[in-house]
Amino acid sequence: MLTKETLAQLLEETQQIAKEVGSFIRKERQHFDVDKVEHKGFNDLVSYVDKEAERMIVERLSAILPEAGFITEEGTNVTRGEKYNWVIDPLDGTTNFIHGIPVFSVSIALMEDKEVIMGVVYEVNRHECFYALKGSGAFCNDTRIHVSKASNLADSLISTGFPYYNFELIDRYLNSMKSLMQKTHGLRRLGSAAVDLCYVATGRTEGFFEYNLNSYDVAAGVIIVQEAGGKVTDFAGGEDYIFGRNIVASNGAIHAEFLGVLDEFWGKG
Repeated sequence: MLTKETLAQLLEETQQIAKEVGSFIRKERQHFDVDKVEHKGFNDLVSYVDKEAERMIVERLSAILPEAGFITEEGTNVTRGEKYNWVIDPLDGTTNFIHGIPVFSVSIALMEDKEVIMGVVYEVNRHECFYALKGSGAFCNDTRIHVSKASNLADSLISTGFPYYNFELIDRYLNSMKSLMQKTHGLRRLGSAAVDLCYVATGRTEGFFEYNLNSYDVAAGVIIVQEAGGKVTDFAGGEDYIFGRNIVASNGAIHAEFLGVLDEFWGKG
């Protein structure tokens, strides 16, 4: 088992890796050729930038914690560790990146068995590095962060993500968004789930929900929200939010009310 001192050192090194990879992504965006975009599936885009960023991250992380395995978006390394696994999204917000919308991030988490114990999210264009270590609080650029104190949906700003393939559930999305529009300060769609979660953690928004996400989209952001004093569940209010493909994050105070609205449209599975 890793000691607190070792984890603290790993956290420092992981932040540095995320920043260096973020710098690479930022530079590549300046001369990015849209013709080089590949399609993994309908509206599921990837570029050489995603792949090279992931290769860089995997190489660096392998050096600092050789016994850990990987869960990666682009499949650069699929070797699983017995106890520790890095969960990596090298460029969360690829569609934003491709279109030149400046909201995308590098997301790196470390899991011990089935629990996330460390998370780093680097928002590339704002130069904001969000990070958390289990039991040690959450931070952005060395300043401790906390969730908002809003106590109800009426005083809350909510973020979400829209489906970009598999539109079978689109009516549930539209109906839940319609309800939330009428009960909150409004809705935002940033295009990076990792950034969405960090914005809940730092109190810029009060809540976030999305369906059909992967572990690498949310793992790092989850622990940052939790260590900032927030709450994370799946749509049913349970704990299957890393691999269960749906997530609700909030400042905690609005969570029950938030889940209640979603349950109207998602409660029957």
